Amino acid sequence: MSVTIHPTAIIASSAQIGIDVTIGPYVIIEDDVNVGDRTYIDSHAVIKQYTRIGTDNHIHSHAMVGGQPQDLKFSGEITWLEIGNYNKIREFATLHRGTAGGGGITKIGNNNLFMAYTHVAHDCILGSNIVMSNCSTLAGHVHIDNFAILGGLSAVHQFCKIGEHAFIGGMTGISQDIPPWMLITGRKGIIHGPNLVGLRRANVPSTTIAAVKDTFKLIWKSTIPRPESLKTLEKKYPDVPEVQSIIRFIRNSERGVCNTASGSEPSDELDLL
Repeated sequence: MSVTIHPTAIIASSAQIGIDVTIGPYVIIEDDVNVGDRTYIDSHAVIKQYTRIGTDNHIHSHAMVGGQPQDLKFSGEITWLEIGNYNKIREFATLHRGTAGGGGITKIGNNNLFMAYTHVAHDCILGSNIVMSNCSTLAGHVHIDNFAILGGLSAVHQFCKIGEHAFIGGMTGISQDIPPWMLITGRKGIIHGPNLVGLRRANVPSTTIAAVKDTFKLIWKSTIPRPESLKTLEKKYPDVPEVQSIIRFIRNSERGVCNTASGSEPSDELDLL
């Protein structure tokens, strides 16, 4: 077990490098950085100060990991970026550390894919198994739950929350919270219905998928006031975790949740998106 470091790489003396780590040509690793075991760092990647990286990650060429936050209030205080295990960070991706006003940390879970030119801003909290497609961007303080997918060139407003298994289509702008299991597309981020592909890929039973469809219709397509519709669903599907997670998410939303276009209905045609 050893560390492979190209002779052109520049590694600060205080950086802690795990076992079986490979560091390519012209990589720069600054002070106060931890790199976990079996991590692979390709040529020209930069790991900035105050970054902790778990095991088995792959950081590709020209990625910038742990950069200072793009926040006018930032004044050089010590804050952190923490990355879990088995993440793939592709070319020219930028992941920034937190700010003192936002908790002091940007945190990323496990097994996420950050495609080329993606951006994770300061104080974002990301779960695991998330896909950020090329050029998708997160503003500060965004929270994303497990298994969410962001299409290429999509953008998420600061302080928004994205629920588990949500699917955001390419070139979509998100300015409000996205409930779990929903599919969102369009310039202004319109909910089109349940993420049927995501539900099936997660091996969700057909009866549960029907319950999620019913939940969408009752919340977004009926004339029943939302608080009443949530109470109705809570009683109707007490043992369906997917429905209960949607209810909790909406009740806890601080920015409000995205709306739906009038006349749109959940349809298998949405599987194509």
